[in-house]
Amino acid sequence: MPSGEIDVMPSGACLSDYDYDLPADRIAQHPAQGRDESRLLALLGERTLHLRFSDVQQLLAPGDLLVVNDTKVMPARLWARRSTGARIEVLLLEERQPGEWLAMVRPGRKAQLGDILGFEGATAAVTEITPDGERVLRFDGDVHELMRQSGALPLPPYITASQADPDRYQTVYAEREGAVAAPTAGLHFTGALLAKLAERGIDVAPLTLHVGPGTFKPVKVEDLANHRMHGERFEVPAETVFAIRRAKDRGGRVIAVGTTVTRALEAAARGPDGLAATTGVTDLFIRPGFPFLVVDGLITNFHLPRSTLLMLVSALCEQQGNGGLPRIRAAYETAIAEGYRFYSFGDAMILLGAPSA
Repeated sequence: MPSGEIDVMPSGACLSDYDYDLPADRIAQHPAQGRDESRLLALLGERTLHLRFSDVQQLLAPGDLLVVNDTKVMPARLWARRSTGARIEVLLLEERQPGEWLAMVRPGRKAQLGDILGFEGATAAVTEITPDGERVLRFDGDVHELMRQSGALPLPPYITASQADPDRYQTVYAEREGAVAAPTAGLHFTGALLAKLAERGIDVAPLTLHVGPGTFKPVKVEDLANHRMHGERFEVPAETVFAIRRAKDRGGRVIAVGTTVTRALEAAARGPDGLAATTGVTDLFIRPGFPFLVVDGLITNFHLPRSTLLMLVSALCEQQGNGGLPRIRAAYETAIAEGYRFYSFGDAMILLGAPSA
């Protein structure tokens, strides 16, 4: 680079490009009274519409396909005691093998290597401390029964005053337990709304991605080229691959219900044979410049500043030719000014590309 020339990364390549100020009172502590009564900000080409989520059926066309994440949040938040009597909060993250779990422990200093933690009806030994400070616990009892009897749903850290029924932090189609956070875009759907969509010829197909704690971990590098995503387990079944191909063949759009669905579909499409039934772990990092192979539209909530989820939304907006990051920044400013509610229990946004020719 010649002397005196300033090396400037393109817009969207820096973490600070995704920063914004959010008043604390915009962070939803409770869901809307009815799931589909939340608000919906629709970005349709150059148009911006302010709707209710139940209106989503008017934005979709016969032949479109919604892909949903059927993961179910585990009651993975537990409490234990050391032999000293010290109380410890434990968040189970993932079962590595029968009886062995990766966990986050708070305060971590009270769960050192070799310690025995006592739960209601079970004990666990700390057998490893990972470089990220997580603990590997070896249990001597039935962990799934322990969670059912004593566990609580692990709400995100920014929800501090919610009295919501635990069912409201599960989608109505949640089936496969394994997540520590809900795929929140799906929280807006009701059984009645899904039935109306089916009547209009709009299909729904499932996949599974178990949302992990990395969803809430901050990006720590300014140059996004140096960021590495956490891995999350996913499964795209053959039936969903067939539904996607059928929708594409008849000119329909594939609309991902949430960023987790987007990551799973785009990961499955990058195998040696293109889109195929896939089971694995994805650490796909989607940001502006990413070439989408499957997803045409997205239903999502409003995301944290400086988050990879906000980067993903900006990337799809860019591919749709709808303005990319600047459009998303403007939409967020509008949402804040208009009193939209943010994050997991908040309102929704839809980015919808044009139907296929």
